[in-house]
Amino acid sequence: MKKVFNAKEFLKEMILLHIGLIITAAGTYFFLVPNDIAAGGVSGLAMVIQPYIPNLSIGLLMTLMNLVLFVVGFVFIDSSFGAKSVYASFAFSLMVWIMEKTMPMSKPFTDDLLIELLFGSLLCAVGIAIVFEQNASTGGTDIVAKILNKYAHIELGKALLIVDLVITILATYTFGIKKGMYALLGVIILGIIIDVVISGLNDYKKVEILSTEGEKIKKFIIEELDRGATLYIGKGAYTNEEKEIINTVLDKKQFIKLKKFIHETDRKAFIITYNVHETLGEGFKSLSN
Repeated sequence: MKKVFNAKEFLKEMILLHIGLIITAAGTYFFLVPNDIAAGGVSGLAMVIQPYIPNLSIGLLMTLMNLVLFVVGFVFIDSSFGAKSVYASFAFSLMVWIMEKTMPMSKPFTDDLLIELLFGSLLCAVGIAIVFEQNASTGGTDIVAKILNKYAHIELGKALLIVDLVITILATYTFGIKKGMYALLGVIILGIIIDVVISGLNDYKKVEILSTEGEKIKKFIIEELDRGATLYIGKGAYTNEEKEIINTVLDKKQFIKLKKFIHETDRKAFIITYNVHETLGEGFKSLSN
């Protein structure tokens, strides 16, 4: 079945994609680059390889590696991911370039390398997580992480950690133990925070409701919250009465609205909630992502 283009959904994805790219670019430009921290990625790999191939610049090496990885992304993930990643990679580079021209950095903000690393890693992790959630990447090793996530079912943060860990070990050999240890710490922080952010972005509430005002609640869920619901028939162990159970999955804002509505409609209603960390299918995240 051919997927129908949704302009509103596409606009939302592009806005979130650019927010993620801006956050990642800020973390990279303002904190990691001024301190020469090669915390994985294609840029880190290029920095490791370049001394052994001095005739090729780091920029050229990054371009060549990204081209190969973009092709891999198109083949092993999907064309949408590949196209978005190509766009995101160029947009990311443009954002860093704009920051260089408008807010030149002659030196780091502080002389505390650990603080700079923590802020840079935190911003990059949040930004990359948002980009991943739009079925895209900033290019480079993010694409390899996405492939590991799709085929080996490894969480994105951990997949990125595995890939960048190898690069960081090589960087330690090339640039020295101190820079290597800081870069390794940055990679670990990045991987952990990416998974935490992605989990938070995908959190939903599964709600089961027993109420004498079931018809009003069903109508509110369908018409006001624009969500579906599944109905079950249960029997009370004490009364042996059959009761209708309304089952639905909502995001946090929708759950707050529903809880308020039920409070106003039937204060004797019985509600059970479960935290759901990922919901796939119609109305939620696509099964293909």
